[in-house]
Amino acid sequence: MIEAFLMSTGIVALAEMGDKTQLLALVLAARFRKPMPIILGILVATLLNHGVAGALGSWLMHWVGPQVMRWILGVSFLAMAGWILIPDKLDDTQAVQKGGVFLTTLIAFFLAEMGDKTQFATVALAAQYSSLVAVVIGTTFGMMLANVPAVLLGERVTRIVPMRTVHLIAAGLFVVLGLMALFNVGGVL
Repeated sequence: MIEAFLMSTGIVALAEMGDKTQLLALVLAARFRKPMPIILGILVATLLNHGVAGALGSWLMHWVGPQVMRWILGVSFLAMAGWILIPDKLDDTQAVQKGGVFLTTLIAFFLAEMGDKTQFATVALAAQYSSLVAVVIGTTFGMMLANVPAVLLGERVTRIVPMRTVHLIAAGLFVVLGLMALFNVGGVL
């Protein structure tokens, strides 16, 4: 359970750096200048989104079995490594929602996470680890680790953190996980 939490936290925190939802956090922080409702909106949206993604991952593991899932995970993690190296761009329309700051953030984040690399990572991690709760809490914590500083520090974060380096580290981690799954090393499944 601790391993599932720590791995989920680390993978998602790294994958989220420079992601469109982190850019969305920066836009919302700059636009509304109200960090608490933005942070709470991110938290609730991520819990909902990653809860669904984690349940899907657990369901997949149950129905396809460990041998097939090992190959699905291996290929998925390798694909994630490549995907992480492609920088995200934020569509300005995602940040223009009517309603309060909390509701705007919740809806924008939930929708922005649909089909995002961190959502796919949550599906894969939930399939890999037997503790759905640890994975969802870990991926949510990883999202918060990446996005709360973006909300609190605004665009200064993007000047401090070299995104290319973070993306390379995250991609390397996904390559290692993919190879471990494919070659059934270290109890990945």
